[in-house]
Amino acid sequence: MMRLKSTIMDEAAVRRSMTRITHEIIEKNSGAGNLVLLGIRRRGMPLAGMLKENLARFEGRDVPIGSIDISLYRDDLTELSDIPSEGASVIPCDLTGKTVILVDDVIYTGRTARAAIEAVIHHGRPKMIQLAVLIDRGHRELPIRPDYVGKNIPTSHTEIVSVMVDEFDGKTGVCLYQQD
Repeated sequence: MMRLKSTIMDEAAVRRSMTRITHEIIEKNSGAGNLVLLGIRRRGMPLAGMLKENLARFEGRDVPIGSIDISLYRDDLTELSDIPSEGASVIPCDLTGKTVILVDDVIYTGRTARAAIEAVIHHGRPKMIQLAVLIDRGHRELPIRPDYVGKNIPTSHTEIVSVMVDEFDGKTGVCLYQQD
């Protein structure tokens, strides 16, 4: 059983955070010339799409965008399934020498980010990998820190952060739920 504890961000707040992250990406990378955006399946993909639109608007660049499926790179495969299946990563170009920005909705333990890094390296040798997340909820189990964060939300282990995006949920926002 879960109950809504609070609405953290509405659509406007999500878009403002993604705009700020876009400007941080441009500043840190001296523009958008060598970037590739990879959304971590599922909700990282629409967020990467927002970054792509913003980069086109602010920098006039059409940054390659794709998606990365981490299912074969998870460290809990045996807990999930006896026979893992190949996912549907979409790598838009050769990653060699590029700055790859992994985009995800929430970072929690860091295990998803670690699996995504392994998946990227499986597809090429980028110059650099950076991580952009909409929500950082803490509780890291691995020494992984995102480069770009929309909002830090301190949580307990019994709380669930739910990021909603139009493409999958029919609306965009972030809510905090309490498990009872």
